[in-house]
Amino acid sequence: MLWLVILVALAIPLAAVVLDSPVVRALADRAKAGSNPGLQGLPSGKLKHLEEKVDTLESELEVMNREISHLKESQQYFQQLLEDPAARRDAAKLPKPKD
Repeated sequence: MLWLVILVALAIPLAAVVLDSPVVRALADRAKAGSNPGLQGLPSGKLKHLEEKVDTLESELEVMNREISHLKESQQYFQQLLEDPAARRDAAKLPKPKD
């Protein structure tokens, strides 16, 4: 009988800590707010519009990545020119472009 009293006495604070945890609070908030319909509740026109936007953003991101890689290569080239004086002299000997 004494073990049962001790078990109940220890279970009360343990239950309070578990029920007051952020995980249980998040579950309670989700149950209170109801189920989130997500993209399923959107009309097909808006869903198609979002798909087009994502496709556009992905293509623009690819272009930006190519431009960034080009800029990195240019930066490395100019850094090498600045660090190596012999390369600068060779670059200075190149013929000037005609206007």
